[in-house]
Amino acid sequence: MTLRTYIIKRVVIGISILWIVATLNFVIFSMQTGNPVAYMLDPKMDPVQREMLLDAYGWNDPWIIKYLKYLRNMFTFGIVYPYFGKSIVLDKGEFIAHAMVPRLIVTIMLLGSALIGRIIVGVPLGILSASKRGGKLDVTAVGISLLTWGVPPFFIQLLAILFFGRYLRDIYGIKIFSTTFNPPPYTGDLSWLLAGLQQLLLPILTLVLAGFGSWVLYTRNLLIDALTQDFVLTARAKGLSERAVLYKHAFKSILPPISTMVTLSIPGIITGAIITESLFGINGIGSWYMSALSYDTADYGIAQAVLFIFAALVILSNLIADILYGILDPRIRVGMRR
Repeated sequence: MTLRTYIIKRVVIGISILWIVATLNFVIFSMQTGNPVAYMLDPKMDPVQREMLLDAYGWNDPWIIKYLKYLRNMFTFGIVYPYFGKSIVLDKGEFIAHAMVPRLIVTIMLLGSALIGRIIVGVPLGILSASKRGGKLDVTAVGISLLTWGVPPFFIQLLAILFFGRYLRDIYGIKIFSTTFNPPPYTGDLSWLLAGLQQLLLPILTLVLAGFGSWVLYTRNLLIDALTQDFVLTARAKGLSERAVLYKHAFKSILPPISTMVTLSIPGIITGAIITESLFGINGIGSWYMSALSYDTADYGIAQAVLFIFAALVILSNLIADILYGILDPRIRVGMRR
């Protein structure tokens, strides 16, 4: 099997899985009791106007029509009309995709920056820890990693809010980090992004602190195992420097599992910020999804769109991981040609 055939096969399987997940997503929300559209209507509204509005939102359509419209809305990914459909709770029936964009950007800035920070801190520290196994640096790095990894992220975030908000800012008037999120109106330009990142700095740092330990331990354990392999002993026997052995041979051999860990962490950028967004008052995709499920502001269209994007990201991340394995690991490329 060639790499091209392998990729095509994986894409077809991924699309099939996404269709199954989307169908289950439709069925689950269709089984909910009540009419979320009717909840938003004035009980005193004229019955004729009421039915006209329900028809406009497609609530009175047959199930098969609802399902086909739903598939159209989801598999256009909000790029073309009808942009994931219209919301029943946003002002003037705003399109879901249009309302999602600023919230999605905020969440990506938050968790995307946190993921990059974890990798930048965790992987190099894991390499150093493995290269100095048993030394003071290794013991310190492992101890700090286990401590931060074992403490729930929300506990670290609550301590940060208490220290930088209640203690430094309110008592001593020293403002280092913003503990609330109140960006200017959405424009999408560079100034808006920089203003958002400035206010997100504290939650980003807390997420890096809470999550870099797993990258340190994962990289360290993989590298320690690689350093005991025969190909590393052979490289040392040839007289190569320890730096060349470490980076050009041992670390290169663990790139496939690290790349898998990176790609499989990508879906968490969208749905992994519910607690963080709630603590810091961040209006991102996580808090938006939770409000779409609440009784007072229920909007199944928003919830379906967010879940569909999450499923698509999971499938895409697995596909990217498989392709990277084929590129980084020669053994897999040889297996594909057979």
